Amino acid sequence: MEFILITLLNGLSYGLLLFMLSAGLTLIYSMMGVLNFAHASFYMLGAYLAYTVTSHIGYWPALIVAPLAIGVLGALVERHALRAVRRHGHLAELLFTFGLAYVLVEVVQLIWGRAAVPYRVPPILDQPLFTLYSTTFPAYRGFMMLIAVLMMLAIHLLFSRTRIGLVIRAALTHPQMVQSLGHDVPRVTMLVFGGGCALAALAGVIGGNAFVTEPAMAGAVGSIIFVVVVVGGLGSLAGAFLASLLIGIVQTLAVTLDYSLLGLLKTIGIAPESRIAGNALLNLTIAQVAPILPYLLLIVVMLLRPRGLLGVRGD
Repeated sequence: MEFILITLLNGLSYGLLLFMLSAGLTLIYSMMGVLNFAHASFYMLGAYLAYTVTSHIGYWPALIVAPLAIGVLGALVERHALRAVRRHGHLAELLFTFGLAYVLVEVVQLIWGRAAVPYRVPPILDQPLFTLYSTTFPAYRGFMMLIAVLMMLAIHLLFSRTRIGLVIRAALTHPQMVQSLGHDVPRVTMLVFGGGCALAALAGVIGGNAFVTEPAMAGAVGSIIFVVVVVGGLGSLAGAFLASLLIGIVQTLAVTLDYSLLGLLKTIGIAPESRIAGNALLNLTIAQVAPILPYLLLIVVMLLRPRGLLGVRGD
């Protein structure tokens, strides 16, 4: 029971971090219809900027400064670069964001170097939150979960209770009508892109010191968040939330299971032939195949439900 509860909590914290990342990407796709390949790079920039700000004025200011700064950077990218590319179609947008991702990685290496930086958890949170039986749960993991939940509530309130949220929701489906009512749709698009980048940066501030802040961190999570967005359903925040928790829990649980298919067969009393028992695939443990489980889930979901878990099929 102790093992299951701790694993579930770790999986939830990882899943909520994935949601913080995928939420911004989902909003950008909903508004612009483009999968931003540079999204994980803004996550990386948020972690590095938070490291720099933390070393000068502390972690708590970095929690605000870094997302705001990266959000402004994202808005400038949309206004002065991506907007000019959009007239050439979605393929041009994808190629632009693909190239931007590589540029941002090179910029990070030029400024901060190729090695990991010592971005640490703040001392006040570097302690156990509680002890369950003989296992402690870190306070910082709880803080990550709290920030993710607060971010989710803030997004919900923004879209359901504020005027700008209603304008954004209307612009997602009827941009021409919103434009005719006097609203500046290009400005709304710029704000959404900048806001999505800010959410990615916030995830970087939170996740950078929980894991490792290095140039490879963008590539490490970049493919996973695209799996989350597609499995949940393109453009669906609820779907991204569900897929994030599912992938976070499944992958966290899988890395702790040192069982192979061959071992399972022997446990239930089936003794395979020697040539079958020597098969390398049968000897792979669940922990060894854990990194590919999200992609296997993606394949299964695409086969059974191409629109994703909570996606809506387009006309």
